[in-house]
Amino acid sequence: MSDAPMIRWSEDGTDHTALWRSEAGLPPPKRVLVADDTLNADQAYRLACEGTALLWRGDFHNGRQLLQALARRIERKQPKGKGKASKDTAPASLTQAFHLHRQAQGQRARILAMLLIAVDADYRVNLRRAPDFSAACTEAYGPAGEPFVVSLRELQALVGAHEWRKKGVNIPALGATIHPHYGVFSPLRGEYLELLAQAPLPASDLAFDIGTGSGVIAALLTKRGLAKVVATDLDPRALACARENLERLGLAARVELQQRDLFPEGRAPLVVCNPPWVPAKPSSPIEYAVFDPDSRMLRGFLAGLKDHLAPGGEGWLIISDLAEHLGLRSRQQLLDWIAAAGLEVAARHDIRPSHGKTRDADDPLHAARAAEVTSLWRLRAA
Repeated sequence: MSDAPMIRWSEDGTDHTALWRSEAGLPPPKRVLVADDTLNADQAYRLACEGTALLWRGDFHNGRQLLQALARRIERKQPKGKGKASKDTAPASLTQAFHLHRQAQGQRARILAMLLIAVDADYRVNLRRAPDFSAACTEAYGPAGEPFVVSLRELQALVGAHEWRKKGVNIPALGATIHPHYGVFSPLRGEYLELLAQAPLPASDLAFDIGTGSGVIAALLTKRGLAKVVATDLDPRALACARENLERLGLAARVELQQRDLFPEGRAPLVVCNPPWVPAKPSSPIEYAVFDPDSRMLRGFLAGLKDHLAPGGEGWLIISDLAEHLGLRSRQQLLDWIAAAGLEVAARHDIRPSHGKTRDADDPLHAARAAEVTSLWRLRAA
């Protein structure tokens, strides 16, 4: 732990240090003020905006309420909805709206991350009315080790992930639930799985699942009759999550999990990949499931697909056209990458998403989301 980031603060005339945890990779705050129930929300908001972190020593539920108050003050500072911005402040394009939206999200996250909680070596929080975080922390961080400081917002995210992991996400196309782990993207959007469940299989003996995540695609392929699936991912959390889900579903014997960047060795008659859909920089590890800087994974999949397809095989690329509506990537660019990789489009199956944001007119990206189409591209060697 000697190379781990440490946070420092002064309390009751004594200097303190502790391990710093940040899933987003944020550095430990340089200025830390011990705060309790006497601090009001306006003062806390001003200090957080100035870059001063607040190590909370008051009642735990009061700390949660303070975090909510900070969020409300941030929202009041930001214009909401396309109809509420003036002509002078309205984005000139959806591309600009996307970048402004990401900038606002980043600023919001930085401010809310300034409210901190100290956690003991056994994952206890020594505050009045603090709940038991041991199960959520163990799932996210592993066995308890030494005391640390973390943002209250991140601690709440651990609890949320713990509840999702217990409850699971119902997957109608699978006829079962998938239980996502902390830091592993949850398959809440089911339309791409409907495409996967309906497309005609080119073979039934072997498939590769590139970037398996929660293991939901590997599970669905085996449910459809694939004798064997080789599923890859670079993230150890994802592989552990996929393994647990496949074991729960009784499918582990037919799926081989490998820690790899993209492809396993060999060729298969079916190679499936659902890469991140938006070519932009993620702000935390879990966002790598949504944001793919410079379309690295998409281009890597296309460039290597031909060398991993068995003769007559198909590569299934599952991707949304949201990036096209946002002006971040054109359809022609995607087609050019497909052609440059020595591939051709055998067929394409489309479906419109049904999640709530497609109907939320206050979403700054509503126009792009309302036009979004998710596609399964069936690719073959040209």
